[in-house]
Amino acid sequence: MVLTRQGLLWRGRLFPCSIGRAGVTATKREGDHATPAGILRITGLWYRPDRLARPAPWARAIGPGDLWCDDPGHPAYNRHARAPLTASHERLRRADPLYDLILTTDWNATGVPGRGSAIFLHQWRRPGYGTVGCIAFARPDLMRIARQAPPGTRLVIPRALGG
Repeated sequence: MVLTRQGLLWRGRLFPCSIGRAGVTATKREGDHATPAGILRITGLWYRPDRLARPAPWARAIGPGDLWCDDPGHPAYNRHARAPLTASHERLRRADPLYDLILTTDWNATGVPGRGSAIFLHQWRRPGYGTVGCIAFARPDLMRIARQAPPGTRLVIPRALGG
């Protein structure tokens, strides 16, 4: 997978997508609303079993207590967590459909405080609507990617996209 100015190029197909509102950056920081430049890998696949069929055998169901910690001062920073969690976090089970299907990446896998968290591939709100750093797609495109991208799939986000 390679992110281009026109979308995500993968397996000979271009998938329209939205990136962080602040564009692409080589110096990702928590809360900067930018998509990090680099070579990332797909590490997980999560889905809402009450809304979707399991997209791949390795997919994990999102339950009511599933969270992602985005508190740089917490030991679970940039990792899956379970409720209750007093530290800052994102709920993976949302009322809207944005996280009905999530591909997680290895961005900041070691959890360096403040280097950014929760860089996912997920559903977009609408075409062209920027994210807080993730890469977002139309639901059918995301479903296709999720069904075909195994763990370890490379995601290249070129620095040159940073402008």
